[in-house]
Order: sequence, then structure tokens, then C-alpha cells
Amino acid sequence: MTSALRRWTPEGPYDLARSLRVLPRGGLDPTCRISADTAWRACRTPDGPGTLRVTRTGAALEGEAWGPGAQWLLARMPELLGAQDEPAAFTPRHRLVYEAVRRHPGIRLLRTGRVLESLVPAVLEQKVTTAEAFASYRTLVRRFGEPAPGPAPRSSDGGRPVPLYVPPTPREWALIPSWEWHRANVDSKRAATVVRAARVAPRLEEAAAMDLPAAMHRLQLVPGIGPWTAAETLQRSNGFPDAVTVGDLHLPRIVGWSLARDRGADDARMLELLSPYPGQRHRATRYICLAGAKPPRREPKRPVGNIVGL
Repeated sequence: MTSALRRWTPEGPYDLARSLRVLPRGGLDPTCRISADTAWRACRTPDGPGTLRVTRTGAALEGEAWGPGAQWLLARMPELLGAQDEPAAFTPRHRLVYEAVRRHPGIRLLRTGRVLESLVPAVLEQKVTTAEAFASYRTLVRRFGEPAPGPAPRSSDGGRPVPLYVPPTPREWALIPSWEWHRANVDSKRAATVVRAARVAPRLEEAAAMDLPAAMHRLQLVPGIGPWTAAETLQRSNGFPDAVTVGDLHLPRIVGWSLARDRGADDARMLELLSPYPGQRHRATRYICLAGAKPPRREPKRPVGNIVGL
């Protein structure tokens, strides 16, 4: 199968692995593989399935793509990698955040331009543990997706190829039988939300060109999608620096402990602490999480996401 090529050189420092680390849903995500100098992504583009490989070569990033969606992927490769992001617009207001920025230069907020692709795994992460959600997504993509075009990346030890898969089409998501959702450990509520979203996928994809308030509103018109799910989706599809995740069971405590040693912080307290970062609250939380300051545990592990209004 023939491939197409493109080269892009970012201005200033660039961290490929940390910029794209939000793409894979776990280390075994069948749609992508990320390492320090190479990133693989299988995607269903408007032109069809495609595979993109990005490799660092000195200061430049070289992209090679395969499949019907190859040209679409290459045309948007700089956007995916963060070319439209403006990290210089961020000013640290806390020492911990300042140190995280200093120690981790080159992090950009990516922009995939594909809404449903990011929405489905976010829905699957509602009210369950991260490991359970990752396993469900992996099962469904391998069962109802299709093998990605082009070569496959090799395992981390450089051994056997690890095939990538392109996620199902919206129609394929909508037609998954109830027993297959059950086999993938997805309850009927989350399954129904995915099906509803898939049925209006063209309208949801329009959110990729909207501003943050309009995009949040568009996604939340679908029953079962609330602020948490919409923010998690738009962080990836649109690269919004202010799409802060509200409704998470862990993030408020992490922010509260990191910035004010408040281990009982709720959403309101988190937003108060993030007020020095108008328009940049999601980026601030990225650096806060990178700093690694975690509150002491007072309770057993809880599922990710919110209980209601996801």
C-alpha cells in the first residue's frame, strides 16, 4: 500500500510523548501507540480509514500516512500535534505550576478534529474505573472496528508487530447488539448514550469548528452527556485550553491539595483555586497533575467521572 509524507517543524521546544499522551486510552489502546520519538494513530477520517505515523527527526517531525484517509491526516498533522496551540499565553501563578512548566517544556494541547472518536471512550469512562473503561473500549474497537491500513507498530521490546484498529463508523456503533455491550462490560445506560450520540454524529462533528461554550452546549444536547464527558471530549477534539473537567471524583482534590493543601476540595473550590488562570484552566490542571502532588488518601479507590450529569 502506498503512503504519503509530510514534515513539520514546531517553533521552540516540543515534547511529542507528553503532548499526545491524552490520546491513548491505556497502554493497550488498539487505535494508537505513543513513545518518546514516535506516535502511531489509526483514525476514521471523513475520507475513510487512515493510519498516521509521526517520527521525530532532529527538530522536525515527519509524518507518513496510509489508507483512504492519508491525505486528510497529513493535512491536519500540525493541528493534531498542537500547531494551533498557544502555550506562551499561559502564565504560571503558583510556584508548583511554574516548576512543572519549567521541567516539562514543549507540551502542546493537541486537536484531533474528530468529536465522536473522543466522545465514545469518554462515555465509557462514566462511573467505572479507568481500567474497566479501557478494557471495554479495547474490546469494542477490536470487535467492531477494522484493521488499520498500512504497517503496524512493533511491541515496546521491538519484537512482533502490534496491529492497530480503526474505530467503528457511527452506524456501526449504533448497531452494536445489546449482548455485545454486555460482553464488553458496558451497562445499558452508557451503551444507550453512545448509540444516541452515534445517531447524530454529523451534528456532533460540527462542534469541532465551534468555540467552547457552543461546543459544550452541542454535546450536552445528547441525553447522557454532561459537563464531565463534554469537557473530556473537547480537550482532545478541539484542544480547548479552558475546557476544565468539572464533575471528576479526583481532580478537585488534586488541585485543592496542590495549590492550597485542601484535601477536601470540591468543584466550586477547584474553580476558585483556578481563577488566576482565566481561559487556561485545563492547561493549568495538566501541569498540576504533572507536578505529581497527590492528596493523602482517605477512602478506597473510586470510579472516574461523576455520579450524575456526566
